[in-house]
Amino acid sequence: MEQTWRWWGPKDIITLAHVRQTGAAGIVNALHEVPAGEVWTREAIQARKDFIEQDKSLGLRWSVVESLPVHEAIKIGTGDLKPLFDNYRTSLRNLAACGIHNVCYNFMPVLDWTRTDIASPVPGGGRALKFNAFEYAAFDVFMLERDGAEADHAPEVLARAKAWFDASTQADRDRLLANIMAGLPGAFDRYDIPSLRTILARFKDVSAERLRENLGRFLEEVMPTCDEVGIRMGIHPDDPPRPLLGLPRIVSSEDHLAAVLALHPSRNNGLTFCTGSLGARPGNDLPAMAARFADRIHFVHLRNVSKEPDGSFMEADHLGGDVDLVAVVQVLLREQKRRKEAGLADWRLPFRPDHGHELLDDVGKPTHPGYPAIGRLRGLAEVRGVMTAVAQLEGLPL
Repeated sequence: MEQTWRWWGPKDIITLAHVRQTGAAGIVNALHEVPAGEVWTREAIQARKDFIEQDKSLGLRWSVVESLPVHEAIKIGTGDLKPLFDNYRTSLRNLAACGIHNVCYNFMPVLDWTRTDIASPVPGGGRALKFNAFEYAAFDVFMLERDGAEADHAPEVLARAKAWFDASTQADRDRLLANIMAGLPGAFDRYDIPSLRTILARFKDVSAERLRENLGRFLEEVMPTCDEVGIRMGIHPDDPPRPLLGLPRIVSSEDHLAAVLALHPSRNNGLTFCTGSLGARPGNDLPAMAARFADRIHFVHLRNVSKEPDGSFMEADHLGGDVDLVAVVQVLLREQKRRKEAGLADWRLPFRPDHGHELLDDVGKPTHPGYPAIGRLRGLAEVRGVMTAVAQLEGLPL
């Protein structure tokens, strides 16, 4: 499998030379400075591609776009959406013209991945991302004061939430809001409480069924362009895979993934298979899901989580946690062999070590939450070892 690394652009304190030292050769990147809904110009794409590939001794290439964002208006499904669809199609054509053909995107309303603690301690002094159900409930019920929020939380979680809120300082509440906003990757759409209430109100009539219909419309609009220029689109699962702040989630379970793929028959309508996101939902069998949807997986995020009965979860070591990552890797390597034997030129699946603990010298450095160098390096090394062993034992191509 192609070893890739999410790199945040020229201002990332983790340099391209550092990335090469990890063993990765594929770069996962996006033009985060461009607001959602605007065109990624061919000139801007080519400039970023040239920057990534300028030092030939590194042997790097821009392998995957993560993400080409979908404007919130498309998810809501109202108003004149034609300019937004036109811009998205233009961006896809421009990416293809620059030789980039793998695009990750998500259809999560308002928020991207969501955590309540971005520096939860791990043994030895490292730090990890965590979703505490009671802190999320405290935010939803007592800070956001969303109508009907109490009904979405178990009584014991609400009790802990009230205790946390009553004992919290304004600094605690500000930190919780900042943590919840930390998953938004670009420079735009950071919400305070009033603005978050405003955007949530725009989604008040968007049920799961309607959101799925709006995703179907989006796919109908962009898939012909993908087929024309050879772009593979992989939708990222919901993170966490549960309704959030009253917002529906439609990419959280095996049935959800099947429904997404049924919305459009193009083989380019596919998945970003994220073991951490899907692994946080009880009942999801990740190896079985990978096997069922193997031929529609375009990109892979490999990480692990440890779940708690109340809905909380902690980002675990890549080979720790609840997900059988070895079994998932076996499925993916077998799928690679099938693609190679079928004569597909792009038979290698790109994957990246998703998230990682802050460890050693990375603790406290201004990296993006979940994206320190050493924790991801550790994850990549562990996963690389698993892949090498499985490939040798089963005679599979790496």
